[in-house]
Amino acid sequence: MISCIMLHKNTLLFAALSAALWGSATHAANAAVVASLKPLGFIASAIADGVTETEILLPDGASEHDYSLRPSDVKRLQDADLVVWIGPQMEAFMEKSVKNIPESKQVTIAQLSSVKPLLMKGGDDDDDGHDHDPAHDEKGDDHHQHGDYNMHLWLSPEIARSSAVAIHEKLVELMPQSRGKLDANLKDFEAQLARTDKQVGNELAPLKGKGYFVFHDAYGYYEKHFGLTPLGHFTVNPEIQPGAQRLHEIRTQLVEQKATCVFAEPQFRPAVVEAVARGTSVRMGTLDPLGTRITLGKTSYSAFLTQLANQYASCLKGD
Repeated sequence: MISCIMLHKNTLLFAALSAALWGSATHAANAAVVASLKPLGFIASAIADGVTETEILLPDGASEHDYSLRPSDVKRLQDADLVVWIGPQMEAFMEKSVKNIPESKQVTIAQLSSVKPLLMKGGDDDDDGHDHDPAHDEKGDDHHQHGDYNMHLWLSPEIARSSAVAIHEKLVELMPQSRGKLDANLKDFEAQLARTDKQVGNELAPLKGKGYFVFHDAYGYYEKHFGLTPLGHFTVNPEIQPGAQRLHEIRTQLVEQKATCVFAEPQFRPAVVEAVARGTSVRMGTLDPLGTRITLGKTSYSAFLTQLANQYASCLKGD
């Protein structure tokens, strides 16, 4: 009888140990670096290459301005080794879920001490001649506005470098056994970024002084870094159509030929852009601020900067 009880206890113990080991193995298989937006994934995947997988939360074609997390997204965040995001001013859809993730497993780019001095002031709808709608005031703009600063931080090569350093630092803490590979990846990323920065600067230099309008106020960091000459934007938040007064101002400038191009975006192709440009000599282009068709890898962030440069150049040059 005693031997039967002992055997039963040993069986239970073995089952419990197996479950624990199997559970941790499953977690390890599912765990990864989870980046909120694809361009952050470009940076993270370069640093994590050969060490751990990188996954993207926001699906291609979706907008960071109005996305809602699915239950599977919440689970991916909980299981992640490291979560990389800008912060609640940009990805409002993540704010609640991220509160349950320890600080040690997060890189919040807008809060990095190396990034704060580089933040640019953001636009404001009312300052840009939009029709004022008191209904927006009543609802509050937390979900739509990015606060006082432009939060499209991935469009700054400088901030991308600071982000890479921070991701490297966290991964070394979490996976010290992979330090050699992580160090090498960061060194490669920095060298590649410096080369791309120079190449893109050379490509865009002849376009300085050529005026254009973008669909929404996302590109300030890129434009400032490479010395481009935007005349303005249709809207701060792509979910809100620009008002009649704003459209009249843009149309006037297009008719007076102050602008060479107007740019739409893959996620937002509003008829309003085409309507304003119709009957003028202005060209229409498309800028992709999320690098929708670029696949993750060691060189994807450089490919993203280059693709944007080509998109600007093809319209502004008239190719």
